[in-house]
Amino acid sequence: MFNIRIILVETAGARNLGSVARVMKNFGLSELWLVNPLCDRHTDEARHMAVHASEILDRAKIVGSLPEALVGCQRAIATAGRIDKGEMKVTTPPKGLSWLSQVANSENGIGAIVFGAEDRGLSNAEIQYCQQVMRIPVNPEYPSLNLAQAVGICCYQLQLLWEDTHGYENLTSQIAQDLIKSAPIAPREDIEACYQQLEAVLLKIGYVYPHTATHRLRKFRNIFDRANLSPSEVTMLRGILRQVNWATAHLD
Repeated sequence: MFNIRIILVETAGARNLGSVARVMKNFGLSELWLVNPLCDRHTDEARHMAVHASEILDRAKIVGSLPEALVGCQRAIATAGRIDKGEMKVTTPPKGLSWLSQVANSENGIGAIVFGAEDRGLSNAEIQYCQQVMRIPVNPEYPSLNLAQAVGICCYQLQLLWEDTHGYENLTSQIAQDLIKSAPIAPREDIEACYQQLEAVLLKIGYVYPHTATHRLRKFRNIFDRANLSPSEVTMLRGILRQVNWATAHLD
């Protein structure tokens, strides 16, 4: 199966955790990360719902923030039920997970699918850490999906993609995979550090102001995320930003 990391943000229900672990094992996924969970993964409720997938709960990584959970990932896609109007284009599971699987099917590549809390989903600030946002099409009269159901739908779509690319290999997907292999994508933590550095420089030179920085930086994020920056390209950009910072400090 693809190298996919399932990330759950502030999950409140132990039964949901167990159900997510079970459906992950159903489809051959095992890497579960929990961001500030609000329930205990070791409860009887969680283990009862996990059935034979309790080892996924035991091995789950616990972190305090979404950026920590994305360390080591090259691509990340957020899931959302209700979409606020904004800069980020909303995609569907077939398109979004196909994009994600391109890097997750390459050597040492990791893709992440991020799910929000049961009662509120992901905040706009949390979505900012992902390159794409995905919405599962549902009946608008009752659009609320259970967390484990949403994870299951994504896992099933990944299984279809896996069978497509490995059982019936086609030229287009092979070319995409070869391109990813020949040009490694920088991990999210390095790109995020670059964004933080860019924001500091733009604030310093007055291109953005504190109240406009988030909106303006979203545009820069979109540009650089589309570019699939390599590690060396991120290093080059950060070097430019350091030089700009030095130059502005030494201007007469």
